[in-house]
Amino acid sequence: MGVVVLIDQDQTAIDALGHAALERGVGVALAETLSEGVRTLLVTPVSLIVIDHALLRLSAREHAVLFERVAPRVPVVVLVRPGTPLETRLSFELAGFRVRTRPVALEDLMAKAPRSP
Repeated sequence: MGVVVLIDQDQTAIDALGHAALERGVGVALAETLSEGVRTLLVTPVSLIVIDHALLRLSAREHAVLFERVAPRVPVVVLVRPGTPLETRLSFELAGFRVRTRPVALEDLMAKAPRSP
């Protein structure tokens, strides 16, 4: 696996996932905002995008179009909190995102990314 982009403002979650990824030899790019994340995606080839759903302000479909334009065919995992309404989760899934509830294990995220050749 190449580089994972973590777009999240939860410093504890970023640290835990970032350290776990680095221990396994997976590159990590960190961003605290969607704008920072998009800038990273424009200059860094990535294997997986992980983003906190609280940072997504547009519709799920509009975000799917955005990510497909800046990082074509890169899987996106949207992290939701326990208790997130089912319709919110479904809207992300129907737009093509993979949805996982926090806290999430690195192994679960890595299973969503394509393997490097």
